[in-house]
Amino acid sequence: MKKFLFGLLFFVLLLGLVAVVYGFIQFRDRHEDYWLDLSWQAGELVPIKAGFAKVDITPNLTDTWEDVNGDARYNPEDGDTYTDVNGNGQFDGVWLAGFHNGRAAQGVLDPLWARAMVLDDGEHQLALCVIDMIGFGNDEVIATRKMIEESNPEIDYVIISSTHVHSSPDLMGLWGSKDFDSGVDAEYLTQVQRSIESAINQAFAQRKTASFKFTQEDEKLKAQVGDTRDPQVFDSGLKLMQVLDQRTGQTLGTLMNWGNHPETLWLENTLITSDFPHPWREMVENGIVKGDSVLIEGVGGVAIFLNGAIGGLMTTHPDMTLQDPFSGATYQKQNTDKYLAQGRALAKYTLETLRDSAAVQMKEGSLALRAKSLELRMDNSLFHLAAFLGILDRGFTQWKHIRSEISAWTLGPATFVHVPGELYPEILHGGVEAPEGGDFGIAPVEVPALQSQIPGQFKFFAGMSNDMIGYIIPKSQWDVKPPFTYGKENRPYGEINSLGPETGPTIHRETIDLLKDLRQNE
Repeated sequence: MKKFLFGLLFFVLLLGLVAVVYGFIQFRDRHEDYWLDLSWQAGELVPIKAGFAKVDITPNLTDTWEDVNGDARYNPEDGDTYTDVNGNGQFDGVWLAGFHNGRAAQGVLDPLWARAMVLDDGEHQLALCVIDMIGFGNDEVIATRKMIEESNPEIDYVIISSTHVHSSPDLMGLWGSKDFDSGVDAEYLTQVQRSIESAINQAFAQRKTASFKFTQEDEKLKAQVGDTRDPQVFDSGLKLMQVLDQRTGQTLGTLMNWGNHPETLWLENTLITSDFPHPWREMVENGIVKGDSVLIEGVGGVAIFLNGAIGGLMTTHPDMTLQDPFSGATYQKQNTDKYLAQGRALAKYTLETLRDSAAVQMKEGSLALRAKSLELRMDNSLFHLAAFLGILDRGFTQWKHIRSEISAWTLGPATFVHVPGELYPEILHGGVEAPEGGDFGIAPVEVPALQSQIPGQFKFFAGMSNDMIGYIIPKSQWDVKPPFTYGKENRPYGEINSLGPETGPTIHRETIDLLKDLRQNE
């Protein structure tokens, strides 16, 4: 009996040791030598060089499958079947990120892109690349920067942002075939990283002396966005920066900043697509056409969609009706007609606003920038489990802490702020509340509103930049325990996909400090 108990104890201790070693490996810091702290002072006003490029990052589909019950989940137990194209005896699915697990792609509706812009004021070179993905972790961002540094050491700072589209391959790991399977294909991840590198290097090589046009539209896009959680605060204003070849006047690129989830096609969609950004960008570049008639001329160049503050949840949900601005037809059911009508409306208002004589133009400027790494506490136990199991491939800087990043930069009359997740718009625009039933029973913490602290006439804000940490929720609105806020019977959505209640206050505080530093750099 003693031998048995001794053996059992030894076995338990051995398992514990294995678990500790395995956890140490899983939680190790992927880039322990990396900590960013950049500060650029604005220099003399000079002509700015700018370059744009885009690289197709649409994955190749190997196997196809049949969804017999139409639930948008590949499940052989339901009778779903697949065609084994490469004959390896297994289903090689491309798992789409967002909504639910098991959503394997059945085809391609439109391409996915890595779209890049490089700005050069002679002193500093700044690169921005936006990818059609749900998100891109900070560890992957750093690894991609190291690739770029090897091939092009002249680039001083690289920003990688995601459109947050919900019909692209999973690069976060959370949407695999089953709950405990990662959806990341390592080869495709490398393809995306190399494509980002290629897009940035192409944009760098194509730099031309540029002039800039800044403008915005604050009212016409409000009907495109719904908020599924009180308070009703939106990031629905459209901010635009058009970059033109100073010699020829031709458009090099257009940066379009607006806050909304690209998920208009909704959860039943199993086709790879960039959702509404696709028709929007295409029409801004090439024009809005009906039959043989050109309704509005495009501006050319490379159009880049930079998503905004979309926590809350900012989305064009299936209960919302959209109207085609040209035909007058209305669409509610989530399908390609609806996303095309949305794209036409977005493109129409974009092109009309770009041609507004009130736009501010600039021929000379300089870049000022402040960027830094920061530690964020991860209190979400589901994220801990996912990291331990390797579903979420995320390194810890210390126990329960991850590395993330914020940045802000100015160019002429515009400031661009980048945070790493889905910021609730009330943190940006104001309107944070302390509703009855909140878990902490405290007054609003995230004050003043970030927008009030951003310098410049045109205030661009980009979420999902240089990391993807989920929802950034005001602490006074945090709500996982009953009674629930606003008289709801069930807990609100958001907290389950957040690092924890300290994320909102930390991001707000650190961004306020960053903006103070940036104002001193101007």
